[in-house]
Amino acid sequence: MPEEFDRDQKIDLEKNTCPNREQRANGTNVYYGKASELLNDAKNGNVKCCERKFQQSGGCVLNFYLANRVTTIRDAVVIFNAPVGCSAGALGYKELFRGVPVELGRPAQYNVNWLTTNLQQDDVVYGAGQKLKDTILGAQERYNPKAIFILTSCTTGIIGEDIEGTVRETQLQVKAKIVPIHCEGVRSRLVQTGYDAFWHAVLKYLVREPKEKQEDLVNVASMLSYTWQDRLEIKRLLGKIGLRVNFIPEFATVEQFEQLSEAALTAPICPTYTDYISRGLKKEYGVPYFLYPSPTGISNTDEWLRQIGKFTGKENEVEELISEEHKVWVPKMEAIQEEFLKLRKDGEKVRILGSLGQGRLVSQLPYFDELGLQSPAAMAQDFDDLVIDELEDVIKTIGDFDIMVNTFQAAEQANITQQLDPDLTLTCPFQGGTWERDNNVTRIHSLRGDADPWSAQSGYAGAVAFGNFLLQAFKNKSYQKTLSEKTPKSYKDWWYEQPDPLYYLEKGK
Repeated sequence: MPEEFDRDQKIDLEKNTCPNREQRANGTNVYYGKASELLNDAKNGNVKCCERKFQQSGGCVLNFYLANRVTTIRDAVVIFNAPVGCSAGALGYKELFRGVPVELGRPAQYNVNWLTTNLQQDDVVYGAGQKLKDTILGAQERYNPKAIFILTSCTTGIIGEDIEGTVRETQLQVKAKIVPIHCEGVRSRLVQTGYDAFWHAVLKYLVREPKEKQEDLVNVASMLSYTWQDRLEIKRLLGKIGLRVNFIPEFATVEQFEQLSEAALTAPICPTYTDYISRGLKKEYGVPYFLYPSPTGISNTDEWLRQIGKFTGKENEVEELISEEHKVWVPKMEAIQEEFLKLRKDGEKVRILGSLGQGRLVSQLPYFDELGLQSPAAMAQDFDDLVIDELEDVIKTIGDFDIMVNTFQAAEQANITQQLDPDLTLTCPFQGGTWERDNNVTRIHSLRGDADPWSAQSGYAGAVAFGNFLLQAFKNKSYQKTLSEKTPKSYKDWWYEQPDPLYYLEKGK
């Protein structure tokens, strides 16, 4: 059976939720070695999750990808069917997104209406179906929303709470569409399962049969780590060829989710994030899609636009757009490339260590190559065979490199950084932040609410903005100097001297 057919068949909307990424895509949470070896293991089905004897942190399927995304959906309410602490991740996001000026297109009013069932010990013992029902009825009465999202938790998963039964019973009493999302934190070691769980619920409960096809509408699912400027750049580029963008999920209305089936195409920013919704819309409603490349860098943005042009009948317009944009942005990219060549006196390329998710892995490394940078290694929080073809293309383009796959294990990342000693290391607050080192260190991406033009990474404007940001990180060493002077090393010397960053992996399991 062809692999592509296999993957699509695992989307079954008769079921309450999606398979885990471990089941659907042979995912792993830990790996260190050559990219070519990981690719070979993935092709042969030998990739699997592993255990650690010591672990600093983990990813929560509920909080990391859903609490901060679903709470921005307009004309909706979110219910955390969980102990009250599970909703804590949603507290800061009103303030985070408020930093985006309304003048840049951020809705003045967007949803931050969320409730919690505040599950207690008695609820675990006796069940909490009535409590969930009362919370749904309360949400309808207080907010009169168009949709009510229910986020499940470790607690409801462990006790086997019948969420669907409560939804069926309560749906008859409320106008809003109830959308249960099975995102129990313990259900998967791979936090990207949260992507699929959310999109499964959207496909099952919100997307409607198309009333009419909108041939100028393109669905774009935006990842957490892409900023408002990326959104503006994509809207600008597609607008110049007469296309409209249906951005989901941040700040989307319920109607935008309902109309996903009417779009001409689903295009990616992150292939692994967009995978489930893209395949589901194609399978259920015939909406075409592509998953690679992402619009990161000049060359990939060119190809991204060409793919959109192919599916929307805008091939000629796209070629005219590319030619026009190249006149503006390519000289600026060439100037950045020349600056990087001057940074090392030995004639070697500047060495950079970056990436974050596997989607960024397969888009960021070709972009670094385009800048004239060398990537001896890359890090990803998890990996699965949804990006096998893309990883193979990257290896063919830039050559082999090391990959570290781990979910927020900062010590392992500090170890590999010490061993490789790149000229610049890109880190992320979610993956252990910043640690003291002799060479430069800076961030991988901006926070979602960063609305400054220099925060962009997508499209032509983003290629230049991020390139200039990386140059600035090399030239301005004050942050690293202060960090070295004011903070001790994060770990003991013996840890930095360990030849194997997977020292705590349970071998043979």
